[in-house]
Amino acid sequence: MTTVSDAPLRRSFGGLRLVLGLLVLSAIITQITDELLHDAFKPGEYFAYFTIESSLINVVVLLVAGVLAVRGRAETELLTSVRVAVLSYAVITAAVYNVLLRNIPSTGYHGVQWPNEVMHVWVPILIVIDWLFAPGRSRVGWVRLWLVVSYPLAWLAFTMLRGAVTGWYPYPFLEPGGPGGILSVLVYVLGISAFILVVASAAIVIGRVDARRPRLGVASSAAADNEPS
Repeated sequence: MTTVSDAPLRRSFGGLRLVLGLLVLSAIITQITDELLHDAFKPGEYFAYFTIESSLINVVVLLVAGVLAVRGRAETELLTSVRVAVLSYAVITAAVYNVLLRNIPSTGYHGVQWPNEVMHVWVPILIVIDWLFAPGRSRVGWVRLWLVVSYPLAWLAFTMLRGAVTGWYPYPFLEPGGPGGILSVLVYVLGISAFILVVASAAIVIGRVDARRPRLGVASSAAADNEPS
């Protein structure tokens, strides 16, 4: 329910989501166009990266949530649950890229760099800010953690199966033939999975605490009703 006090804030964050969704889309289009112009685009590999797939999810969710917020409508529980998943994927994407992948030299075409910074740094930061401060969330149940982990698990299963057949893995820490072998892969997979669950759990807790906090408009109305006449 939108109160008088949070309606402008909700619309402001709705506008931010729309801009952010279009920014992610433009980053992906820029990368694809640049690689096509330099004869370096391999769609089977490009769309296999977790960053790209989760960024496409970001585009859809940000635009849908943005339109609802601009119109002043509250989110459904399902949409808020999907936003928990999007937040978790954005944070893990930023963490893995900046901790494990940023300084690894690339053997292929480098291309323009701003889309990488957008998808791996700025979008995750703004998605976290949106979650922390935007009103209008629904209360999310703990059972929705299965929704959060279902896509990464499906992506991992497909990636490892494909890698076993083709010998190509999108990220070096997933290569069973690497220096650490299969044990290293298992450690990374379990660590990343645990991190996703921690981020999603924190987001659910924050959402539940915020849901219990009365909005200014509601509190003022209740106080006025209790004033002696």
